[in-house]
Parts: sequence; C-alpha cells; structure tokens
Amino acid sequence: MDTGVRAMRLRLAGAVLLSAAAYYVYLPLPSGVSEPWKLMLLDALFRSFLQASDAAHSLGVCHRVHLLNQVVSWVEVIEARSCAAVHVTDSTLGGVPTRVFQPKEGKQLKRGVLYFHGGGWALGRMRSYDRLCRKMAEDLDAVIMSVDYRLAPEAVFPDQYHDALAASRAFLSSQVLERYGIDPHRVCVSGDSAGGNLAAAVAQEVENTHTHTEAAGGKQCFKAQALIYPVLQALDFYTPSYQQNQAVPILYRPIMARFWLQYLGADSSLEPLLLANNHSSLDQPAISASARSKLDWTALLPPKRRKHFRPVVKETGSPGVMGEVPELMDVRAAPLLAEQGVLGRTPKAYVMTCEFDVLRDDGLMYVRRLQDAGVAVTSDHYEDGFHGCMVFAFLPMMSSVGQRSMNNYIHWLDQNL
Repeated sequence: MDTGVRAMRLRLAGAVLLSAAAYYVYLPLPSGVSEPWKLMLLDALFRSFLQASDAAHSLGVCHRVHLLNQVVSWVEVIEARSCAAVHVTDSTLGGVPTRVFQPKEGKQLKRGVLYFHGGGWALGRMRSYDRLCRKMAEDLDAVIMSVDYRLAPEAVFPDQYHDALAASRAFLSSQVLERYGIDPHRVCVSGDSAGGNLAAAVAQEVENTHTHTEAAGGKQCFKAQALIYPVLQALDFYTPSYQQNQAVPILYRPIMARFWLQYLGADSSLEPLLLANNHSSLDQPAISASARSKLDWTALLPPKRRKHFRPVVKETGSPGVMGEVPELMDVRAAPLLAEQGVLGRTPKAYVMTCEFDVLRDDGLMYVRRLQDAGVAVTSDHYEDGFHGCMVFAFLPMMSSVGQRSMNNYIHWLDQNL
C-alpha cells in the first residue's frame, strides 16, 4: 500500500477517535461554572468508572462500590508519609482507623481538627484528602485527624455514624488531647459531602450530650463545626438545587439517591420512588407538619436561590417506603431535621455551598435553621462552584474554585479556632 494512502488512513482514524472522545467528554454545562473543560474531563473519567462498576454489578462480578473503591485504591490511596513540616501516622480513635497529621514545629499547644471525608458513605479516603489535611496541619499549626469510618455496602447506617461519634468522643478525651498536645478550647469537627453529614450529626450529639452532663462535671466539646457542601436530608429531591443541577457533574441527582439508599441499607429498587418524591407525599403519616417545616425551602431559602422553581409535593405516593426505610426520618442520618433547641446548642459554624451542586440547598437551609436557632454562622457560597470542588485544589485536576474554596476554608479555621 502506498505510504501516502496509509498515512491518510491513519490520520482519518485518529480524527474519528478524537471526535468520538470529544463527543463522550463534551457535556453542556451552565455558563457560570468554573473551568468547564476540566469539569468535563473529570466527569468523563468518573462516568467511565461508574459505567464499568454498573456493568460488573449487573454481571454479578462484584458490588459496584467494590470496583469503584478498587480503582480508588489503585490510583489514589497512599501510605502515611511524613515530610519536612508534617509528621503523618496511622492510628485509631475510639477503635476507628484514623490518619494523624502533626506539625513538627510551631507552638507546643496546638489547635485540633477532626475531619470526615466525603464519598457517599461508600468511597474511601482519596489522595486529595491527605494533601488537604497536610496543608491544614502546616498552615494552621494544628493537629488534623482524618477518620476512616466504615463504608457501604458492608456497613450501613448507623455504622458510619457510630464510627464518627466514637472517633469524636475519643478525639475530645483528655488522654488524646494531652497525647497530641491539642488545646482543648480550640477543637473543630469538619467534613465534606457525606463527611459533612457525619460532622453535623456528631456536632449535634456531642454538644447536647455535653449540655446534659455539665451538672455532673462537664465534658469537652467542639468550639466550631465546618461543613463543606454537606448532604443533610433525603425527603426532598426537588429542592431548587436538585432541579437546577440534576444534570451537572459530578454528583448527579440519581447518584445521590443511590448513595442514600446504600447508606440506609435499603433496596436500590426504591430509587425511582425517591426521585419522584413519592416517599415524602402528603399521605405519609410518619412525616409530621413540623418535620416538613424543617426543610420547607419556600420559607428557608432566599428568592435568589428559589428562582422560578416550584415545590414537588405529591398528594398520594408510596406509603410503604417510610415503613421500609424509617431511617429517612432519623435525625442522625438527616441532621436538617433536628429540633431548633438541639441546633441552638451546637457550636459556631462554617457552611460552604456551591451554586452548581444538587446539595446546595441542603447547606443553605441548614445555615438558615442554625441562624434561627441563634448560632453564629459563616455562609461561604461559590457562584462558580460544583460539588467536590474543594478537593480538586491540587494537581492533576487543580481548579481555580478549588483553590479559592480551600484557602477560604483554612482562613476561616485560622480566624475562628
């Protein structure tokens, strides 16, 4: 075959493959999202992993989450490695595996942050979390403890919550505070996404337990809670942010419903019912008017966030869902449902939200409810942000909004802890 013809065919094949790749990667995104091509590439990678895991699950090879975590372990998980500025070790808190980041220099008595990673209560800690915690330890001259709580599907609610609570109580114990040289008056609980859920839940429990034991000598409590795009409720999948961002990566609306069902140990066949809000219809006797008011976004969100969207509340739905999954109403799983008195006893808060995130309104409603309960709250909203952006503050997927959000988060901790 003529060399010129062969070269032309190779160029044509390359052009076809490049076009196919571009078609797979390209996704229409809102005009305001930060660095859309980076998000498209990240989403294409994530979709590939999801599709492969779904195929493996359907064929009975393994659970979809197992394959995702295997991929994470291949490319993301790293051993505890110290550097010139930070000593990194693996330990346990209350029997829960925990990675500890300790500055080698600085003040003798340091601040402390207990951190719960995100991942839908199912995916393990990634390399980016180690980088985040290492930077926090160095910039804040603080001891950072990153908790490896148990994961779905082997562990389901309340296992993850119990791990988070056990780690929190151990972190606040005099033995741990003294061992690591942590100032007992400068401690914070924090987390992102599902980790933000766990941080909010244990902040409620620890602070209310502390209130009830003060007369008996008192217990140590958190000075602050810092929640990064937290997931806080599963009764309404039609908040304005769920409607606006249902097709925006990397957390699609159906994926969040799937994560919830895995976390609560429920049948995955219920996903369409959750996505239709059939589980929270008006004929559900388990959901009181008081409970509905705690996530009434028509009252809790400002007009700028409500926009033109309308509530989706079914008159009649699927009455068996709440009986099958009563955990949907458990405040330990859904901290937004807490009573105002409980919220009022929690520490001052930082809540990060992103405009292009299905969970935006979970965080904004929690801000409003905390404020109504008398808690000092810093609401840090990113108009160009997307779910998970803060952990993409490092190479190879470094994003502008990731760097800005991480730096502002660390600055808030520095000023308030």
